Amino acid sequence: MRGNERGAGGLGACGALLAAMAVALAAYAGHGADGEARAALQTAAIFAFGHGVALAALARGERGGLARVGLLALLVGTLLFAGALVSRHLLGGPSMFAPWGGVLTMLGWLLYALAALRR
Repeated sequence: MRGNERGAGGLGACGALLAAMAVALAAYAGHGADGEARAALQTAAIFAFGHGVALAALARGERGGLARVGLLALLVGTLLFAGALVSRHLLGGPSMFAPWGGVLTMLGWLLYALAALRR
């Protein structure tokens, strides 16, 4: 396997892991959380699941360069956004990274779109 294929496989694996963790988070939100925490954790689960599936699917056709940077931004942005919500509602930690995660995720989608247009 060439280095580029390993990188794409790694991003795909990260996407699949994100989706799996999102299912677990949704189950916890539905059965173990109430009120504001339930809503926030469900939001984090939906966000992580959608972007996890996208990463798993898009990484397969990724050819490096701008597309890879876009997918990495999706991964990191999703971890920051969903992680901040989980941190706030499960650990009592700060949620200050959620906006940064959202912006980074949007940037990732824009970079991936630009890479797709350049093909």
